[in-house]
Amino acid sequence: MQQVLNQMLSKYQINSLEDKKNAIKEIVQEIVLCGLSRGGFFKEAAFYGGTALRIFYGLDRFSEDLDFSLISPNTDFDLKKFFSYIENETKSLGLNFSVAEKEKSLDSDVKSAFLKGNTREHILTFYDSSSDANIINRDEVIKIKFEIDTNPPVGATYETKFGLLPSPYQVRLYDMSSLFAGKIHACLCRNWKSRVKGRDFYDYVFFLSMGAGVNLENLKARLVQSRFIEESYSLTIDNLKGLLYERFANMDFTQARQDVLPFVKDKTKLDLWSQEFFTEITKHLAASPD
Repeated sequence: MQQVLNQMLSKYQINSLEDKKNAIKEIVQEIVLCGLSRGGFFKEAAFYGGTALRIFYGLDRFSEDLDFSLISPNTDFDLKKFFSYIENETKSLGLNFSVAEKEKSLDSDVKSAFLKGNTREHILTFYDSSSDANIINRDEVIKIKFEIDTNPPVGATYETKFGLLPSPYQVRLYDMSSLFAGKIHACLCRNWKSRVKGRDFYDYVFFLSMGAGVNLENLKARLVQSRFIEESYSLTIDNLKGLLYERFANMDFTQARQDVLPFVKDKTKLDLWSQEFFTEITKHLAASPD
């Protein structure tokens, strides 16, 4: 058990207690994927979002949550039936986590759950570091949220990816163009607690640096579902660029940088952030090939 955890830890450069906590969270995220894979979750669902981009495409920032989408709409989807697989996977590695569904006060197509474990206990499990454990509040909790969209927009395309640790597993993943569609939708539509979520724009730059094209069909379906555009709107690549230029013109880049700073190690990557920078790089945005 400890050998597997040490293997997973070996890829991290640890310089602080915060680095240790983030490494635990990222490792546990992969353990969750392994458990879900064992339970057959990916026969019905696909993985997407920032954490998917980090694990399978090398995005160089920490991502807190696990985001999933059903392949076909099913508002009766039972997320709880997979909790035992996740808990068993963590327990098999000597970790003590529990999963609970989040009760929602409003009707929503998104179902959420939290995986929780005591921070001090797991610092000792992963690092055998009593000095770190002594400065952590005994009630502090490692918390990982995962969500699934039970009414997914049409047009997403998928690929299969494999992980090797903690043991070999298989994941259905949005392909790069559909991941990009989800991220552009977030850039256009999502404000986090009335503030811009800079992490979305960091990922946007990453997609462009990878030469990714965007799945326009899936993006349009997302924007229509969010009531950002009408069904009759013609979402060409040029029209999309216009929507993004307007977004950049009304964006607080100082606030965006502040949001993403805790999640990246190389802070200099944010130095150029401005309306001019984002407008210029967006000229290279392209649709994915049909």
